[in-house]
Formats: sequence, structure tokens, C-alpha cells
Amino acid sequence: MATAVDPLEFRRAMGHFPTGVTVLTTVHDGKHHGMTANSVTSVSLDPVLILVCLMREARTGLAIQKARRFAVNFLREDQEHLSRRFATAGQDHFEGLEGVEEDESGLPRLPGCTAYLVCRVTEIVPAGDHDVVLAEVERALAFGGNPLVFHLGGYKRLPGLGRLG
Repeated sequence: MATAVDPLEFRRAMGHFPTGVTVLTTVHDGKHHGMTANSVTSVSLDPVLILVCLMREARTGLAIQKARRFAVNFLREDQEHLSRRFATAGQDHFEGLEGVEEDESGLPRLPGCTAYLVCRVTEIVPAGDHDVVLAEVERALAFGGNPLVFHLGGYKRLPGLGRLG
């Protein structure tokens, strides 16, 4: 018999797990959509798959499910402003945003990110108030730079980030 877990205590506990910060972007019906996401995980190398978790009723989440294609923009440590911008519900996140380019597939790419993936949705699995989206990576680009990190309810920078060993 499962014991009920307090959602706030669960959220506090999960806050101890640092995550990278991304912005998912797509185009549906000729309109750019984007949302901040930190539930992004590599799944497989053969084939190359990732998963993202999307709040079920989020406008961008619905656009990704309809378009069946999206991009993952991995934010750099100085791009907290982009994370906050794309985390705000109910606005046109791209209005007045400079430097956004469309890649060869027409997906919006944010300037200055550390890496960029182009993905095709392969499966959607309902899970509580979210949908888990499995996607095949069609293109991967790494540009370098230090990542923006979210930990204990706030944005963090990783000092002295570099390779070990």
C-alpha cells in the first residue's frame, strides 16, 4: 500500500537535484512557440533518443505534440533572462526577442546557447499532470560554454567548471 507523499515536500526534495535549463521551441500553424524545461534526459544512443516532460495543458506542449518536431536550446550560464522569459505563461515569448534564427528545418534557435538539438516526436506517454514525450534526435550541435543550472529553487553558476581527469 503506497503512502501519500506531500507534493510540497516532494518538490523540496527534488530541488536538491541540480538540473540544466533548456528552452524547447517549435513551430505550429506558422507561429513560434517556446517554453522553459528542465525535465530533459538522454535515453538511448541507438537510436539517439531523448525524453522531455511537458505539462499537459501548456500551450507550447500542445504545439509540440501537434507539430511532432521541436528543438532543445541548452541555456548558457548568463541566459537566466531567457529562462524566465520562456517560463512566463500566456505571452508571446518571441515578441521583441533579437537574434532568434530559424534552422534549416524552420525551428527557432535561440542565440548563444551551449548546445542545440532538433527532435522528432516518436511517442507520448501520459503521466500524471504531464506527458512524457520520447523523441528521436535528428540533429545535434554543441557550441560550448558553461550551463545555466537550477538548484534549490534558484539559478546557479558552476564555478571552475571544467573536465576532471
